[in-house]
Amino acid sequence: MIQIPLLNGRTMPALGLGTWDLRGPACTAAVRQALALGYRHIDTAEMYGNEEAVAKGVASSGVARGGLFITTKVWTNHHRAKDFLPAAEASLRRLETDYVDLLLIHWPNLSVPLEETLGALCRLAKDGKALAVGVSNFPVELLQKSLPVAGTPLCCDQVPYSLPENQDPLLAFARPRKIAVCAYTPLGRGGFLGRPELKEAGKKHGKTPAQVALRWLVQQEGVAAIPKASGEKHLRENLEIFDFSLDAADLKVLAALRA
Repeated sequence: MIQIPLLNGRTMPALGLGTWDLRGPACTAAVRQALALGYRHIDTAEMYGNEEAVAKGVASSGVARGGLFITTKVWTNHHRAKDFLPAAEASLRRLETDYVDLLLIHWPNLSVPLEETLGALCRLAKDGKALAVGVSNFPVELLQKSLPVAGTPLCCDQVPYSLPENQDPLLAFARPRKIAVCAYTPLGRGGFLGRPELKEAGKKHGKTPAQVALRWLVQQEGVAAIPKASGEKHLRENLEIFDFSLDAADLKVLAALRA
């Protein structure tokens, strides 16, 4: 699998399992199945209410913790420093791990000074409880303000990104600074997968429209994707995107979805 370099010298698998809206046994089963198929990147969050279910899936998979890349996020009601640190530590307890590979500020909270929240985030990195840190849903302007304030490199901005969803300004800012962009809802909740351009490219490569859409993302420099899936069919399908590449002709066809 493609690995995305992070600013701190570590790497992040280009494809992961998104777990938003997965709960309880269904979430545990999806994580266990994903890991059995070869996924090594699992994304969760305090707000999802499923960190314990994710932990059960990891524990039952037999995959060693050192071989996994686990991301979680601290929600907006915990952005004060006095709340941020306990919230992150509670996530670690629910995940049954001493550290996460990537810890993110889930959304901006403009009622709390950015310096305060970033200070708490970076403290967790310095204490070894987060091997890398970053943000989620930060527009370019806020990411730009964050970089000089953070005492630790901000390695990632996790945002909604798919073929029809333009993130060119963020990519133009992040890429020269080696900040990874992680795409959630990379299939746009399925809304654009019926487009003939995707079907045409899929037919050419023997792939589904969803596989083409995911390949378009991870083929870009510094971009990862975390599609949600629960059944084996879609989990397997999402993973099988590393045995083909989109060429210039494909990208020209797919550009119609960017209009």
